[in-house]
Amino acid sequence: MKAYPNLTRWLAGIVTVGIFAVIVIVVVVARNAAKTDNTPAGKGKDAPEVKASATSWPMFGGSASRNMVNPFAKNLPAKWDVDDKTNIKWVADLGSKAYGGPVVAGGKVFIGTNNMKPRDPKYTINEDGKLKPIDMGVLMAFSEDKGDFLWQRVYAKLKAGRVNDWPQEGLCSTPVVEGDRLYFTSNRCEVICAPIAGGEPHWKLDMIKELGVFPHNITACSPLLVGDKLFIVTANGVDEDHINVPAPRAPSFLCLHKKNGKVIWQNNNPSKMLLEVPKKGDQESFFQRLVNRGELLQHGQWSNPAYAVVNGLPQVIFPGGDGWIYSFEPGTGKLIWKFDCNPKDAKYALKTGPRSDFIATPVIYDDKVYIGIGQDPEHGQGVGHLWCIDMTKKGDVSPELVTDASRFPPKTKPNPNSAKVWHYGGKADVNKVRRAYYFGRTMSTCAIHDDLLYVAELAGYLHCLDAKTGKVHWVFDAESEIWSSPYYADGKIYLGTDNGTLFVFAHGKQMKLLAKNEMGSAVRATPVAVNGTLFIMTENKLFAVAEKK
Repeated sequence: MKAYPNLTRWLAGIVTVGIFAVIVIVVVVARNAAKTDNTPAGKGKDAPEVKASATSWPMFGGSASRNMVNPFAKNLPAKWDVDDKTNIKWVADLGSKAYGGPVVAGGKVFIGTNNMKPRDPKYTINEDGKLKPIDMGVLMAFSEDKGDFLWQRVYAKLKAGRVNDWPQEGLCSTPVVEGDRLYFTSNRCEVICAPIAGGEPHWKLDMIKELGVFPHNITACSPLLVGDKLFIVTANGVDEDHINVPAPRAPSFLCLHKKNGKVIWQNNNPSKMLLEVPKKGDQESFFQRLVNRGELLQHGQWSNPAYAVVNGLPQVIFPGGDGWIYSFEPGTGKLIWKFDCNPKDAKYALKTGPRSDFIATPVIYDDKVYIGIGQDPEHGQGVGHLWCIDMTKKGDVSPELVTDASRFPPKTKPNPNSAKVWHYGGKADVNKVRRAYYFGRTMSTCAIHDDLLYVAELAGYLHCLDAKTGKVHWVFDAESEIWSSPYYADGKIYLGTDNGTLFVFAHGKQMKLLAKNEMGSAVRATPVAVNGTLFIMTENKLFAVAEKK
């Protein structure tokens, strides 16, 4: 992501002695921008070309750092009413579930939904004399100014059913837009490059057919675009019995060329489980041995990659299905560092175990990665961990190193090369916090602004912490599960909940609730702000919210 797209051309034209002073000023400004407007720090040949602005939100997280912050947004309302239309600019109908997006770029809004409210009768079926919708994944485009429906592309469900493509979940990927092209993953485990004007794709990579990927439940990755490279988490996962990995040699992480979809490099770090088959009655100890060796692909892989340049070194960050987070050289796929986000004594047990992986997306801020662990929300609530990780180290930078993996819990020692800056979570004193842990499983991506970090957990709590130290400033109980992420814009924090409430807080170290807006349906996607308008996607509608003049 180039903070100044014409910087190289501009500098080349300068021939005065003052060139060095100009360079110093630009570098200082760029570093400050990286801290406050979610533009990755530093420069490099892989610097990304798309980022959030006052007029666009072109990808999940706005920019390659994935920080849920738009510091350019202004004049956004705190209160509105979806019934009497106060501060409602327009409303558009979606399917019955919608998770992908919204993304706003080129005067259009792009979202992913299902086909339970068909816009085209040819995607219906006649059953007993009644037209019923065909279950499909759908990418829709609307006009940004009026909400007019522009076009849609539909994708049939995979024949394997819920193990690969869960019914009625639709298209879960948030596209990334660059110029006149958008990139996304379909529910069919395809990576697609298509024109923003609609029409046939420029190219498509079928990850099942061409790479042998076995997606578990759904393919949901929101691609990351960095220069000419497109980075993908493939969704490779376990089988329907949740015991084996059918495609252990298939990639978990991909780097593609954006022009043609050709694979530049791939990595399958977490996908080794099928190389050893558990014996009957030995499954529990089998899984713990895999945990000890760092080889357990636990469930699925539905998170997204992030990117930054740290000390001149570009890094692409991948969250793995084994609960480890990885940093790679973007051009080669060479490992830079890895970090185990679970305590070494965290036992694996599907649904009930304390060992988790990732639904949330890593956020990069001030040369650090911030991420919390979680599980499929169907697994319910449980203990979680939020980490702040130093990106300047190399190798295994986990807090502990295993010295004896023959037993469980394994024998460990402190890691002198640990990249842990701070940690929040784990078991708690019930007398202090009235529950068994400080921070629970999360699906939420962080929003960090002015060194204040906001993150939600599935159990329904919004936490505000100091991004540098992990000190807790305040915690708010929303009294509802939370699937979405907090979003900073215009001095406010916006947060949607599963019971259909959109809370608005004042940004700051003291908790101040400004408004509580009822949306009429679950808000499971994160709101975004562009051109003085807040775009809020519920499960079945897309709202454009703006101050009426």
